[in-house]
Amino acid sequence: MSQRRQAHRFSDNPRSVGLDPWLVLITIALLAIGVVMVTSTSIIVAEGYGQSRWHYVIRHLIFIGLGLAGAGIFRFLEIRHLQKLGVAALVLALVVMVLPFVPGLGHTVNGSTRWIKLGISTFQVVEAAKVLIIIFVASFLAKQPRLDQAPAMYTFAPLAVVALFAAILIQQPDLGSIIVIGSVVLGMIWLAGAAVKNLSILALVCLPAVTFATLEPYRWRRMVSFIDPWADPFNAGFQLTQALIAIGRGEIAGVGLGGSIQKLFYLPEAHTDFIFAVYAEEFGLIGIVVVLTLFGLLVGRMLHIGLKAHQMDKPFSALCAWGVGLWLGFQAVVSMGVNLGVLPTKGLTLPLISSGGSSILMTLFAIGLVLRIQWELQREQLEQPRRRQRYAV
Repeated sequence: MSQRRQAHRFSDNPRSVGLDPWLVLITIALLAIGVVMVTSTSIIVAEGYGQSRWHYVIRHLIFIGLGLAGAGIFRFLEIRHLQKLGVAALVLALVVMVLPFVPGLGHTVNGSTRWIKLGISTFQVVEAAKVLIIIFVASFLAKQPRLDQAPAMYTFAPLAVVALFAAILIQQPDLGSIIVIGSVVLGMIWLAGAAVKNLSILALVCLPAVTFATLEPYRWRRMVSFIDPWADPFNAGFQLTQALIAIGRGEIAGVGLGGSIQKLFYLPEAHTDFIFAVYAEEFGLIGIVVVLTLFGLLVGRMLHIGLKAHQMDKPFSALCAWGVGLWLGFQAVVSMGVNLGVLPTKGLTLPLISSGGSSILMTLFAIGLVLRIQWELQREQLEQPRRRQRYAV
């Protein structure tokens, strides 16, 4: 007992381990910006649909609460148990992805069947599938600690899973989610140490597939309008031109909270897909820099946690943290890129900020997963004698 007391400080009691303060504070900051902007952008939309002016705000807050409760599940679920559920996660992801095609359960909006009816609300199933796919791919790749020396099939197998989900998503249709999922899985394979030649083959396979998908007439119109939205500003280029007008009005310091004109039925989906354009109009370049910095810190912290898990020989934890970081970072970049006119229009929400119950719910769930990983890493360090600690999380 005396040796154990000498090896640990009193303050190093594993029970005193807390959540990662950086990750928590950054998440709270982005959520706060989201609540403010959903309030600013959705009141006029709710009144236009004959709803209470606070309808979308209350809904947004409810899903934040549900998301935090979902993240709390990881207080009781150890990562080693989650790793064993890799195949189950894949099966569940496939099940939820086909639910929108079940008669009476699926919900169609603007020609897209991506949602299921859940009583008083709807749920976009691909948001849950993103988390489940990350868990499956992390579980699969963790079984091959030296992926660069493993048979090529171990590198290509996750891509086959992506192809399966792409076949389902293209029927909904949802090309944006296909690109996000494919990019995240490719990133996880690269971080797992795949051989360069295998990654090159994967890239050559994926590029024609994405090119073929853009040949659909409505997607091709989006590509053309993205190149020159002002050629048809009242039809194909309407969303992008209105977003650019909003961002241009913001200038350096913005027009002030609540002062946006573009959200007054000029900019479609102002509280969801194009919330960043209204944010830029009201807070200007300064606000844009703040949000970019917060997302950079969020993703950087997740990648840092993944690196520490890798150093402590926990490949599943590392890949999960990396996968969530890649997902949130890539989706944020695409969403803001669309609003800024540097990427073609995609129906992707801005994580933690846009109004969208499914996105908020699953994003917070994923952040809860990363927080659990960090908590376990820190607990393991504190349980070891201090003279043997090598890593600081």
